[in-house]
Amino acid sequence: MEKIIVLDFGGQYNQLIARRVRECNVYCEVKPYTMPMEELKAMKPSGIIFTGGPNSVYDENSPHYDPAILDLGIPILGICYGSQLIAWMAGGKVDTAPVSEYGHTEITVKQDSALFRGVMEKTVVWMSHTDYIAIVPKGYRVTATTENCPVAAMECAEKKIYATQFHPEVMHTVMGMQMLRAFAIDICGCKGDWKMGSFAEESIKQLREKIGGGKVLCALSGGVDSSVAAVLLSKAVGKQLTCVFVDHGLLRKNEGDEVEKVFGPEGPYELNFIRVNAAERYYEKLKGVEEPEQKRKIIGEEFIRIFEEEARKIGSVDYLVQGTIYPDVIESGLGDSAVIKSHHNVGGLPDVVDFKEIIEPLRMLFKDEVRKVGLELGIPEYLVFRQPFPGPGLGIRIIGEVTAEKVRIVQEADAIFREEIGKEAEKFAEEMRERRRMAPESKVVRALTQIYKDKMTSRFVPPWMPDQYFAALTNMRSVGVMGDFRTYDYAVALRAVQTSDFMTAECSALPHELLFRITSRIVNEVKGVNRVMWDMTFKPPGTIELE
Repeated sequence: MEKIIVLDFGGQYNQLIARRVRECNVYCEVKPYTMPMEELKAMKPSGIIFTGGPNSVYDENSPHYDPAILDLGIPILGICYGSQLIAWMAGGKVDTAPVSEYGHTEITVKQDSALFRGVMEKTVVWMSHTDYIAIVPKGYRVTATTENCPVAAMECAEKKIYATQFHPEVMHTVMGMQMLRAFAIDICGCKGDWKMGSFAEESIKQLREKIGGGKVLCALSGGVDSSVAAVLLSKAVGKQLTCVFVDHGLLRKNEGDEVEKVFGPEGPYELNFIRVNAAERYYEKLKGVEEPEQKRKIIGEEFIRIFEEEARKIGSVDYLVQGTIYPDVIESGLGDSAVIKSHHNVGGLPDVVDFKEIIEPLRMLFKDEVRKVGLELGIPEYLVFRQPFPGPGLGIRIIGEVTAEKVRIVQEADAIFREEIGKEAEKFAEEMRERRRMAPESKVVRALTQIYKDKMTSRFVPPWMPDQYFAALTNMRSVGVMGDFRTYDYAVALRAVQTSDFMTAECSALPHELLFRITSRIVNEVKGVNRVMWDMTFKPPGTIELE
């Protein structure tokens, strides 16, 4: 199978690079820079990508690699630190830049470079560096420059080695995908015929081989990630799998019953399904706790303890399966990455877990890739496109102490928010379908219907449609007036963002009329709320969840 290997030198975007390559329909894996070159050669990669990193290549303690890799005859693309590493290994000079570059930067490229074919001569890229390539190695030529960076890109076309000081993998680099596609398809010669279905097939095969005759316990929340993980395991090992659904009392309104309806005995999947109703147990554990990280740790540890208890009831269990995805891993701190917040299924795990091993089949995927896998596995669209929901549930959508009353408030407000967005989205979809019925030959209508058609489905989606949206309960109470009486109640915060990878996110531009309707319903229908706020913060600097 064709594959491109990403050698990780400590950059934040290592998996994002792999994701972008997979978007070119080329299989890609991330490996540490400590991987011996003989093992790398044995994998027979079609190409290799060096990632960025926070170090300086001229520091002897920085991550380096065997320079012989440049003579293997395998196409190489170096990004940021990776580009400097290529220059350093090939005999060029890397030094501290006179002027550091961060953020959007205009570059001028040489369009005769194979990496930049089809790229505009002047384009915007994303820079993030304090070092720079001062002198290119012998046999290399400069292929891009900026006002402050004389070597924004270089190449040795004879050896098929390319290097960019900027990051083509991030969305801020306008023609970054064009460049990565040129490397994967044109330079590496990949056919680009790998599909996410291949990932599903390969994962099922690997899981079956790894688990053998062992028993497996799956942490099933009913969300997209754990649902896809459960179905993957079901197809791999069948009745060896037991799915435990912990209803911690922190789910969305009616969600516990909905999960049981889908995955329980009457559902379409042949799973050993166990539901544990543990709301009171969680409320007691969370009593008086206000600090977000502490709440996450408590919820995570209690999850594992319940799984251990259930495992003992059914006998010896060898493996615990979780629906961890890559943004969870990054935010929980991966390698030298900063800990942003501990996810219950990553950084929130207790130190001692009573299982042979934890299996995370989706650990290297982003949310949209998980959805693609779900569709390939035949999971219904309404499950695959269900709103993302954090493992700690409403525990981190309630600022401050968690109580049963606060859970009720945020459940009801969130249900109204989701219902109104659903109705407005369906109204838009019906209008688009009507346009197509009334003017099927219209070029304008055809163009509009293509613009607003979801990439993975045939559904029409309004331009403001958020990828994630929910109501959260602030810890603020304020004075209000209802029916000529003074109130002193809570404020609800509404959050709606658009994102492709959940690593960055923008506030969705919901129609004002929709926001007014949602606000009116929440204030009038949810007891204990007299004020609604709209969170417009991007990620970064904020996170998608409030805690």
